[in-house]
Amino acid sequence: MAEHESLEFGKADFVLLDNVSLEEFMANLKLRFEKGRIYTYIGEVVVSVNPYRAMNIYGRDTIEQYKGRELYERPPHLFAIADAAYKAMKRRNKDTCIVISGESGAGKTEASKYIMQYIAAITNPSQRAEVERVKNMLLKSNCVLEAFGNAKTNRNDNSSRFGKYMDINFDFKGDPIGGHINNYLLEKVGGGVFKCIFQLVKGAPDAQLRSLHIQRDPTAYTYIKVGGQIKVFADFKAVTDAMKVIGFTTEEIQTVYKILATILHLGNLKFGSDGDVTLIENSKLVSVLGDLLSTKDENVEKALLYRTVATGRDVIDKQHTHQEASYGRDALAKAIYERLFCWIVGRINDIIEVKNYDARVHGKNTVIGVLDIYGFEIFQNNSFEQFCINYCNEKLQQLFIQLVLKQEQEEYEREGIPWKHIDYFNNQIIVDLVEQQHKGIFAVLDEACMNVGKVTDEMFLQALNGKLAKHAHYTSRKLSPTDKNLEFDRDFRIRHYAGNVAYSVVGFIDKNKDTLFQDFKRLLYNSSNPVLKAMWPEGKLRITEVTKRPLTAATLFKNSMISLVENLASKEPYYVRCIKPNDVKSPLLFEHERCKHQVEYLGLLENVRVRRAGFANRQLYPRFLQRYKMISEFTWPNHDLPSDKEAVKRLLQGCGFEHDVAYGKTKVFIRTPRTIFSLEEQRAEMVKRIVLFLQKVWRGTLARKRYRRMRAAHIIIRAYRRYKVKSYIREVNRRFKNVRGMKDHGKHVKWPTPPKVLRKFEDALRNIYNRSEWWAWTLIKDLSPEQLVQIRAKVATLECLKGQRADLGLQRAWEGNYLVSKKDSPGTASSFTLVSSDLQRKDKFMRVLFSCNVRKINRFNKAEDRALLITDRHLYKMDPVKQYKPMKSIPLYNVTGVSISPGKDQLVVFHTKDNRDLIVCLQGMVPAGDSRIGELVGTLLRQCSKLIPVGLIPPVALYVAGEKFVSSRGTLSSLESAKLLHKS
Repeated sequence: MAEHESLEFGKADFVLLDNVSLEEFMANLKLRFEKGRIYTYIGEVVVSVNPYRAMNIYGRDTIEQYKGRELYERPPHLFAIADAAYKAMKRRNKDTCIVISGESGAGKTEASKYIMQYIAAITNPSQRAEVERVKNMLLKSNCVLEAFGNAKTNRNDNSSRFGKYMDINFDFKGDPIGGHINNYLLEKVGGGVFKCIFQLVKGAPDAQLRSLHIQRDPTAYTYIKVGGQIKVFADFKAVTDAMKVIGFTTEEIQTVYKILATILHLGNLKFGSDGDVTLIENSKLVSVLGDLLSTKDENVEKALLYRTVATGRDVIDKQHTHQEASYGRDALAKAIYERLFCWIVGRINDIIEVKNYDARVHGKNTVIGVLDIYGFEIFQNNSFEQFCINYCNEKLQQLFIQLVLKQEQEEYEREGIPWKHIDYFNNQIIVDLVEQQHKGIFAVLDEACMNVGKVTDEMFLQALNGKLAKHAHYTSRKLSPTDKNLEFDRDFRIRHYAGNVAYSVVGFIDKNKDTLFQDFKRLLYNSSNPVLKAMWPEGKLRITEVTKRPLTAATLFKNSMISLVENLASKEPYYVRCIKPNDVKSPLLFEHERCKHQVEYLGLLENVRVRRAGFANRQLYPRFLQRYKMISEFTWPNHDLPSDKEAVKRLLQGCGFEHDVAYGKTKVFIRTPRTIFSLEEQRAEMVKRIVLFLQKVWRGTLARKRYRRMRAAHIIIRAYRRYKVKSYIREVNRRFKNVRGMKDHGKHVKWPTPPKVLRKFEDALRNIYNRSEWWAWTLIKDLSPEQLVQIRAKVATLECLKGQRADLGLQRAWEGNYLVSKKDSPGTASSFTLVSSDLQRKDKFMRVLFSCNVRKINRFNKAEDRALLITDRHLYKMDPVKQYKPMKSIPLYNVTGVSISPGKDQLVVFHTKDNRDLIVCLQGMVPAGDSRIGELVGTLLRQCSKLIPVGLIPPVALYVAGEKFVSSRGTLSSLESAKLLHKS
């Protein structure tokens, strides 16, 4: 029952009427229509009145108000019934369907679109791309099918000329994964202008119209009889875009519009006669048709004017009469359009159907069906099409009666529930009148079509009068001579559940045969357009091949209706009953008699009576327990009561609902929806607790399993690591066991690959091995004192100049006193020796550290050859030209620093305390280019570290390219010293 609406809008549910009478029903319906409330409930049935105006009640905000809510919680709306069907499908894993019924113009097509829109909006909360793609295609298919299946008629601007039943498939999470459409196209070109044709003429771009040989003037085409539609260009573009979204290729879309253009040109074909010969008056259209159908012009002309007939083994071409040619032309136009529509539906089904779905992997596939089919029609002239449409509505009314009225009352009696019988009209007698074998109207019509010879519509009517003369719901002028509303040999009347309808039999025979000359089928099959060719597979048959007689249009339609009703009956149905308030499409006019007639034939008052007297919900005891047993401590997790019925009683008594239920033999009956909603709320609360408990237990189980696995893995890893460490240590010990006795002390030994955990340990171990004092001692223990002094000087040089100069002279022996050598001074060595001896006696130095020829540069940039002598006490500048006469003596303690360059020039600057620096460039080396800068620096550093205690006097400063390096006592490792000695 609906809530949240003031009484000023009337009763939101007809079940709440004070008195159930037709007058009160109509008064409430009119009040709600005038107040803008177009939806009203009858329990779970929605009654919808066409407002004939746009209403702002279908937006996103409205969708959110109805999403996940129960029927009684919000005012009546289509969204509520759509949500109820969706919840029933999702909760109970049961297929559901929504049947939308009512006469033409009552708003069924719009209702189906809003239902589809709502289902698309509430599904796929996780925004999965594939689900969004399916939803988009399902919505776009509505646009395409409406354009090609709806037409403008005298009573309805957007009348469905076909029936559509769409199954929407959902996965176990409730998201749409595909769908399937069944179409029941009945009326073809002639009963109204299909929207797509008008959209093409008025909305297509000029270039496309020129390629199709179409004028932008609807009055230029015979088949177009109405106009005045608005926004046709936008509609044309929307339909084209929708086809692209669904998956139609550009070639397929172009073929579709070529077929529509073909139909328009066929309507303009005119036939004339020249004696006994039938001619095409406007023969230019033949070449246009040949171009559009991708076939030869002569073949088109032959198919229009001749019919190929097989007589035994002979094949002859029989020319059409003027009447036969016109009939063939119209039949071709209708057949082409029907094939086009069926091909479009099949193409959409190929794209949207569920693919590669395995219930064992993906869960059960559930369905919501939406039926939007033509409504009951009564025109001034009712023909074969209206007869089939009204038969369809009789079948749907029969289903409604069976499911809502008859089955409900029969179930109460079967279950032993006290019940007051309610009378209702059962239209089974009318359904039998149409479809009964051998006696029904369809059977009589098929029999007439199969008779040999010329069979007319009048003969068919005579056969009906003969077989149905005593039927209470059938009459004709012959059976009722005084009824002047019926014409002799033309009309018959049926008393439908919706009212009396008179049908004209004119055209019944031809429309039922629905024959199309085989020549046209072969013409279209032989088209070079593959899309068009695929629409006519029977065209490949040769004229001499005998084929089985095809089923008639009536039989095909009857079989499809029986199949549809069986399909709907297998699902849980929800109903939308649409009412047309007036015939002038006014948003303000409520025609009382017009609406009263629809209320009566829709059986809405009987529905209210049954609903008030009956129960809103019923379920088998085991199923009820399975869903709600967690609410009661007596039934959770399993009960120990004598039967499920007793357990259900105990559960409902505990909830306080025993006064709102009745207990049948196998089912529990619940009177008001409020009780069900309350049970659902309690169940939802308990499910949360159960889920939390299960999650806690399961997470604990998983955590314990994970802990045991981790502990076992840790033990295994720890043992394995221990094994790998031990193996590595043993291997290192094995390889380096005898390195002391090796010539290179184990330098060639390859280190084993360590396990990952010992990589840092290996680096440390290598450093320990490489920096070992035993290796250094092994290398230097046999050196003489003179060699040891030289090594220490080289170490000092390496410490200060490593990376600063390319050549330090470390690879050769350092002689120190080069001026004594005959290599540097072959003719003056003796002179230098005498001078150095005199200086030694005079200055008391112990030994000569370094001597070399230099080139001295003064402050005036003058260069002169000189000699440099460095002893353990002084630094002397000598003149080699004057027998090495000392020119300047500098005590070593006055030398504050030495500067050298990083290049190959061997420039040296001696800095003194009195700032009288000595700048020289070493020269005269033999061999030429031999670097002695490293030897000079090392000798000075070694002498300074020996004579000057570290910490008392600042050590000598060494400058290389302006960067200062301070020497101290040797800081190189014993390993570097050992490497240096090894290289020497």
